[in-house]
Amino acid sequence: MNFDPADIPTLSRLAEWLAGLPELLQVSLVLALIVAAGLLAHTLFFRFLLTRVGGRFSMTRSLLERARRPLRLGFILAALLIGLPRLDLGGRVQDVVEHAALVLLITLIGWMLIVLTNHFAERSARHYRMDTDDNLRARKFVTQLRVMKRAANIIIGLVTAGAVLLTFEGVQEYGVSLFASAGAAGLILGLAARPVLANLIAGIQIAITQPIRLEDVVIIEGEWGWIEEIFATYVIVRIWDRRRLVVPLSYFIEKPFQNWTRESAQVIGAVTWDLDYTAPVKAMREKLDEFLGQSELWDKEVSNLQVVETGPETITIRALMTARTSPMVWDLRCDVREKMVEWLQREHPEALPRTRGEFRMKDTPDRESARQEDVERGGAGQ
Repeated sequence: MNFDPADIPTLSRLAEWLAGLPELLQVSLVLALIVAAGLLAHTLFFRFLLTRVGGRFSMTRSLLERARRPLRLGFILAALLIGLPRLDLGGRVQDVVEHAALVLLITLIGWMLIVLTNHFAERSARHYRMDTDDNLRARKFVTQLRVMKRAANIIIGLVTAGAVLLTFEGVQEYGVSLFASAGAAGLILGLAARPVLANLIAGIQIAITQPIRLEDVVIIEGEWGWIEEIFATYVIVRIWDRRRLVVPLSYFIEKPFQNWTRESAQVIGAVTWDLDYTAPVKAMREKLDEFLGQSELWDKEVSNLQVVETGPETITIRALMTARTSPMVWDLRCDVREKMVEWLQREHPEALPRTRGEFRMKDTPDRESARQEDVERGGAGQ
């Protein structure tokens, strides 16, 4: 390998030293120097740029931080494009290096597309607040945004990987023969990828139709919790006791489940008591209004108390109440249940469930004999 230092005279001694090394080692050292120069230029460029931008443009700085890693690959590629024409590489080595540069270019394009997709998706999501009580609109938009963003990332990744593989001649020949034969191999690959594709398509369906959204209150497989995160192929449900339930996306398309906040974050809560038939229903109704009026959790929408069931020994009384969110409803139900039990214990203990029984005195042998004698005496007197 001959290194021409005509354009850079200061490197003449380095070129002479490299000329005495084996060709493979020469190429490796030169490429390493080119890559090192690209990394150095990348470091200096970003250090200067981030210093100038500072904290004045938060969105621009955020984009630069996200693009820092993929642009490192871009600087290496640029260094190779600048340095390779100055080298007199052998034909085989030249082909390998050019192929590697092409792979880097395709990877860089795909990586940058993913970075831009994520950046603009998060920028759009910042306009919607999820920490408010009435956040239905925000949950709709953010759910669509996150699901579509992840689907786009997967598609971009698959297309990029496919484009990289197609740069290899062996893969090109295999792909052509596969499409030409349309044999069982394609069918087998399709069946193997069916679960992944089914969940990916289900994710797009969920983003459009939205049977679930982020922070929706749901009951799945008998578990009560919130939709914590929606990924490309599965959903994380946060159970009330801090466990996490991992559910495939296709579950929400194929099976029934309960969604308590489909149209609104407001939820109706119910509290039931099994009481004696002597329970003061009218007084309990007045007390319910009093308890709800004292609570900051009640949204003043629904307050109702009724006898909903009667049994052999007790009656079932149900109270209905509403709050702005499901956690508030839970706390409100517990508060009303406790206060009503305390009031019944204090003011109407007879209303608590009781078991009634009837006791009869069984006749003893002595009493039975005395009764028989009285009957006989009465008959003799007549």
